[in-house]
Amino acid sequence: MVSPPDTSKTTKLERYNSYLRKVNSSSSTKIVTSTSKILFRTTLLTAVVMILFFTINHPSLSIATTRRPRSLLSSPSFGGAAWEKQVRKSSTPRSPTGISVLVTGAGGFVGSHCSLALRKRGDGVLGLDNFNSYYDPSLKRSRQQLLLKNGIFIVDGDINNSGLLKKLFDMVPFTHILHLAAQAGVRYAMKNPQSYIHSNIAGFVNLLEVAAKHADPQPAIVWASSSSVYGLNTANPFSESHRTDRPASLYAATKKAGEEIAHTYNHIYGLSLTGLRFFTVYGPWGRPDMAYFFFTKDILNGKTITVFRSAEGQKDVARDFTYIDDVVKGCLGALDTAEKSTGVPGGGKKRGPAQLRVYNLGNTSPVPVSKLVSILENLLSSKAKKNIVRMPANGDVPYTHANVSLAHHDFGYKPTTDLTSGLRKFVKWYVGYYGIHLKSESSDGIKDV
Repeated sequence: MVSPPDTSKTTKLERYNSYLRKVNSSSSTKIVTSTSKILFRTTLLTAVVMILFFTINHPSLSIATTRRPRSLLSSPSFGGAAWEKQVRKSSTPRSPTGISVLVTGAGGFVGSHCSLALRKRGDGVLGLDNFNSYYDPSLKRSRQQLLLKNGIFIVDGDINNSGLLKKLFDMVPFTHILHLAAQAGVRYAMKNPQSYIHSNIAGFVNLLEVAAKHADPQPAIVWASSSSVYGLNTANPFSESHRTDRPASLYAATKKAGEEIAHTYNHIYGLSLTGLRFFTVYGPWGRPDMAYFFFTKDILNGKTITVFRSAEGQKDVARDFTYIDDVVKGCLGALDTAEKSTGVPGGGKKRGPAQLRVYNLGNTSPVPVSKLVSILENLLSSKAKKNIVRMPANGDVPYTHANVSLAHHDFGYKPTTDLTSGLRKFVKWYVGYYGIHLKSESSDGIKDV
């Protein structure tokens, strides 16, 4: 009889193998779990380090994040109830016959002065400005504070933001737009040409699009062109009928393009449009990139100033310097004589021809830049260190002279401030704003000229 096979050893072996599998499985699980925890913690630590790195090296990112709820660009309410209340209050005329004006570039030189003048006579004024850094933004913010003290609110935003513009027109039935927002300066165009296209062309088109197709009622628009459009024109004084097809700078080209764009929107959509060609505006709260401003700064600091002579010879470069108060009167005159637009809200067929105008706003008295320097030397009781060089080919023109007979005929424009009087007012503001003490013969700290 055959004995049954002994399975005890096999059974023990299977049990032992089973035990090993359990041990190995448990160990693998623990290793995987441990590895996963280490990987997770490493990833988390890396993320924290990266966040700290970007926060330290790019503070603007953290600022933008913390301010996001108040941003006009990121919030559907564009600032919320308090913001909307400020917009409506600032835009509401105090006079029964007042107009409601959206002033773009209200934090700028001409924009701030015009806003104050409109508010003073009882008009509703709402400002719009992006406070860019083309020149010291703190000066723009100081103007903003000045306007706020006079009941004028400036919306911090860009004219290229269609959503913001539509929101403003939905809230306020503006009767007029005073469009002064632009990238200014002739020479800067050689460094940053795209900024001129962005502001002076794309921004202007965006504003006209919203005004033509969204605003109800369509507003009348007065906007800033420039004497630079005359470019290489040699006929003097410059008249609105002279050719403007030879710009000497990209800045001038964008302003000339603006005039052609204005014609297009007037023709198609019936927008009432008035372009103003400013001639070298100066005065208190002015622009630091202008010669009279940085000459004053450099003379006081004992630095050498560069004075250009014409590239054609030894003739002085001359400008038709126009005092800010005279320009403001011209802007308000243009607003007061602007006719209503004839277009249909939504961009439909216009009801009839609309007003289309362009005017020179100058002083009619060109003054050599060397004379400007001489006046500043007397006012500041300080001799300038001058480096006289031939004008480079950087877009500047040697001579400007405005014929303002058309503006005088249509709305009584008549400049009354000579350069000496205007510069005296500028220097008084300058030394007061920057806290400078001058030793002089006058009780207000400025030498009489």
